[in-house]
Amino acid sequence: MVDVEYLKDYMFDIIGAMYNVQNELGLGLNEYCYQEGLQIELIKQQIPFAREVVFHPKYNGEEMKAHIKVDFLCKRDVIVECKGVAELLPIHRAQLFSYMRIAECSCGILVNFGQPGKLYIERYFYDKFSKEILTVDGYPIHKERNIIELR
Repeated sequence: MVDVEYLKDYMFDIIGAMYNVQNELGLGLNEYCYQEGLQIELIKQQIPFAREVVFHPKYNGEEMKAHIKVDFLCKRDVIVECKGVAELLPIHRAQLFSYMRIAECSCGILVNFGQPGKLYIERYFYDKFSKEILTVDGYPIHKERNIIELR
């Protein structure tokens, strides 16, 4: 079972770094500017991370040549996907969820620096045993609902 409260605390400093980036750069830039700002802030705060980490999906247990590239992998188990769009869409969440499953990372943060008026952050968790994505409250995201939203 996933300890959601522990994982929220585990991600706290990463989220703080995102707010620092938004406070410094403001809104309206493209996502690459925010990614670079976040990289600088993570280094400044000495938060372990790797940028543009590549993972290979598996098909029936066999590693594929195809790959995904996550924006940031922080603390070895937190995927951070940065966006600079007016509004997050279901496809952005589906992308993060797929990345979390493929990389088998317990935590995922979807951050949107482009939403008018504020920084927008969503946190999710991956239960490696049930293979389900969980909300910040610990409830599973229903796959059927996601499929409907993506159509």
